[in-house]
Amino acid sequence: MKSMRDMKEYWLAPTIRRLLLASAFHPCPSVAQNLRSVSILARPIWLRAALILLSVLSLCSTSALGVGAGVSAEQKQKEMEAEVVKAANAPSADLTRLQCGNLVYAGGKSSICFADKFLGDVAKQTNLNVGKNFIPVRLDADNVFDFPFCVWSGEDDFSLTKKERENLRKYLLNGGFILSSPGCSDPRWDTALRREMKLIFPEYKLVKLPMSHPVFSIVHQIARLTDKHGGPAFVEGMEVNGRLVMVYSKDGLNDVSNAKGCCCCGGNMIAESVFVNVNVFTYALLY
Repeated sequence: MKSMRDMKEYWLAPTIRRLLLASAFHPCPSVAQNLRSVSILARPIWLRAALILLSVLSLCSTSALGVGAGVSAEQKQKEMEAEVVKAANAPSADLTRLQCGNLVYAGGKSSICFADKFLGDVAKQTNLNVGKNFIPVRLDADNVFDFPFCVWSGEDDFSLTKKERENLRKYLLNGGFILSSPGCSDPRWDTALRREMKLIFPEYKLVKLPMSHPVFSIVHQIARLTDKHGGPAFVEGMEVNGRLVMVYSKDGLNDVSNAKGCCCCGGNMIAESVFVNVNVFTYALLY
C-alpha cells in the first residue's frame, strides 16, 4: 500500500512534467532558467511543484511589469526608428539600381513598420533592377529627388515643415511616387496626412481607386481587397495631369508580419498588401 508521501508524488508527477515542458519552451530565458533550477534542487516532489508554480507566477508578473525583462518591444522599435532617422542624414544607396526611399519627416519621424519584402518580390517577378531594402531619406533634403519611389508611414499626429511641404509638392509634380499608409491603421496619422495633402495640393484630391485600374493587374491580378477580418477594403490615389503619383490606404499596406522589429499588430491592414505593393511599385516605374 502506498504511503501518503508516495501518493503525493504519484499525483504531482504529471504536473511536474507539464511544468518542466513549459519551462523548456518558455519565451523568457530567465523564466526557463529559474524553472529548471527549482525543479532540480527542490525536494521532496510536492515542494518542487510548489516552487515551480511560485517561480512561474513571480517571474511572469515581473515580465508583465517590465521589471528586469530588458528592453520592451516598444522601446526597441523606437530605438530602431531612431537609427532610421540617423541614417537618413547621410543616405547611402547604389543609384544604378531603382531604390525605394523611406521618408523621414516632421523633423524626425519615420517608421520601421512598413516591410520592404515587396521590393525583393518585384526583383524576382519583373525585369526591374531593384534595390531590395529601403533607404532612409529626409523629405526636406535635396537627395530625396534621387529616389523615384518612396514609402511614407508612421503613427500619431504630425505637421510637416515648410521645406518638407515644398519638397513633397515638387517631388510628386516632377515624377516622384509615394506609397503610404499609417502604422497600425492609426486614425491620428490618417487625419494628419489628409490635412497635409490638402495644404500642399489644394487642387488635387485623394480618391478611391476602382478595381479596374491597371495598378491592380500589372503584375498580380487583384480582383478585390479585404481587410484582415475579411471585410471589403479599398485604396485611394492621387493623380496629377492624368498620372497616378500616390497610393494611400488608411487601413494599411504595411505588411507588418515581415517588418523586422515592428511590434505593431497591423491594425486593420489589407490582406492583399504584398501583392498591392508589388503592383504599385511596378506601375509607378513603368507608367
